[in-house]
Order: sequence, then C-alpha cells, then structure tokens
Amino acid sequence: MGSERIAAFDQIGRLYDESFVERDAQLAEGAWLVDQLERPARVLDLGCGSGLPTAKQLLDTGIEVVGTDESAVMLELAEQQAPGGSYLHRDLRDLTGLGEFDAAVAFFSLIMLSKADIPPLLRGLHAALRGPKLLQVAMVLGDFDQFQISFLGVPAQVCAYPPDDLRQVVTDAGFEVIELREVAAEAEPNRLEVQIYLRARAV
Repeated sequence: MGSERIAAFDQIGRLYDESFVERDAQLAEGAWLVDQLERPARVLDLGCGSGLPTAKQLLDTGIEVVGTDESAVMLELAEQQAPGGSYLHRDLRDLTGLGEFDAAVAFFSLIMLSKADIPPLLRGLHAALRGPKLLQVAMVLGDFDQFQISFLGVPAQVCAYPPDDLRQVVTDAGFEVIELREVAAEAEPNRLEVQIYLRARAV
C-alpha cells in the first residue's frame, strides 16, 4: 500500500529540501511546539521525510523524536541530517507499537493520503497522545482528493482541504483547534502556494 507515495519520495530524495525556498512558517510552528513542551517530551513526526527542518529543530532542544516515513531514501537523509531521532520505515497510517507522545506533528504528510484515510488516522493520534496532547498539521490549500500532480518532476497523488473543512475533520476526531492560519509560500522556485497550518489539542 502506498507504493506510489513511496516511489515518489524515493525519487525526490534530497531535492525535496533543496526545492523549498521558504520554510519560515514551518520553523515558526516548530518553535511554538518547543515552547509548549516541558522536558522530557516525546514527539511523533509523522511523515518526517529528510528530518529537516522539524525533527532536527526538536532534537536540538532536547526533545525525543520518533519519525515515521514510507520512503527509505528520506529516512536515510533524516539519519544524516537530524541524528539522534528514532526513524521507522512504515506506512504513515500505522501507529501500532509506537507508544504515547506529548505531541504529534504532520507537516505536509497527510496530503499524500486519501481523504478516507485521514479521519481514522487522526483518531489514532488522539488515542496516542498524553500530557499536553498537542497536534500540528500543515496542508496545502485546496479542495481535491487523490489528485494527480507533478512535484519536482515526479508524479504523485495528493489531497487538500479548504480551511473550514480541515478544521471540521480535526474537530470530529476529538481535537480542539487552537489556531488555523494560511500562509503564502514559495514551495518550489517560482511556484507560490497557500499553506494551512493548524494547531490543536486533544480533548
């Protein structure tokens, strides 16, 4: 399952990091999370990719990071670029055996799933959270499901929500949305997109 997602990011590899012109918003989200968590703290980075910027940002402040990803190539990069994390090669939807976390982050990873996969995954994350029970999600603004795109020249299928729909999906999974904001960012050279950053707490 997810073979197209795996193939896409195995091909993209290091180009993923090189493509991003702007990551200020994601870094700001990581800084917010760092400020919310008392040490020791344990965070799940769902779809951690190459480890940049979030896993490294959290690890550098003494937070334990468990990163999961479907691409072995991206996980090898994470080991190199954000050493000290626990990186696991597995389906994004598989949370079995991971234990409990103070927070979970999913920055631009849920877009690779179908919309049918996201509510049960969010409910699973809800059950895995303890303490402050924080969730952060980043998506790209849109309204489509399993839509074929070309990202860095590699075909991929993605989904996207309008802001109010994303808020509702997260709320329905048992979270209180703390903040939702839209940010225009240059995701690839000369290509602007509107990104949605959501902060929530399990209730």
